[in-house]
Amino acid sequence: MPRAFVLLNVDLGSEEEVLQEIKTIDGVIEAHRVYGVYDTVVVVEMDSTEKLKEVVTWKIRRLSKVRSTLTMIAIK
Repeated sequence: MPRAFVLLNVDLGSEEEVLQEIKTIDGVIEAHRVYGVYDTVVVVEMDSTEKLKEVVTWKIRRLSKVRSTLTMIAIK
């Protein structure tokens, strides 16, 4: 199954709200708040690369308090 690691920067003070929202998205298998350059790390897994890209593009990146993302699609 295709898997991606998505790093998020979110609006200051909205870290927990975004984390809880992310966890409800279909295909998200893990989501964690982290310290450092990024605020949240998300692991997404879908049954096709196309569906994986749709989740990242149309669900995660469109959340109102997400400022920026960095997506890394895992290879086997």
